[in-house]
Amino acid sequence: MTSSSPAITLPEGYDADVALSLDNQLCFPLWAAAKEVVRRYAPMLDELGITYTQYICLMALWEKDEIGVRELGSRLYLDSGTLTPLLKKLEAKGLVSRSRSESDERAIVIRLTEEGRSLKGRAATVPLRIAGCFDLEPEEAVQLVSLLRKVLDGPTAPAEAGNGTAAAPEAVA
Repeated sequence: MTSSSPAITLPEGYDADVALSLDNQLCFPLWAAAKEVVRRYAPMLDELGITYTQYICLMALWEKDEIGVRELGSRLYLDSGTLTPLLKKLEAKGLVSRSRSESDERAIVIRLTEEGRSLKGRAATVPLRIAGCFDLEPEEAVQLVSLLRKVLDGPTAPAEAGNGTAAAPEAVA
């Protein structure tokens, strides 16, 4: 099966070698930084007996307990194929419970257990400890979070981003 891509008009002087250079990509440092951040969290989360993905799920639940799976997945940018096994593992650890919604039997509601709520106190030092793992001034950290939110909340389809016209070769993509 062959898929066709929309025609892209390349600007005058476009250099594919420059455009495809790893150093000119936005995706590569984002990916590498995400891996590094998770690696630095690992020892702290190991002390709590949870993974990074379980940690972000618990943080969302500490903010808003008794939440539907669909809403939780949206909040965490996770699809149901990733979220369901994650929730099953958290349930097996005794940190959350899953049950059918009383108002809509098709919906599953996630609730923290007492153990899940108490883990919040043990996790409270993680943000302070992780902040010391990065050489960022507080203002830089705030700016970085703002820029990352802009990436997450921006257009999702390539057509929305470029309207069929390629970026200049020196632009980071």
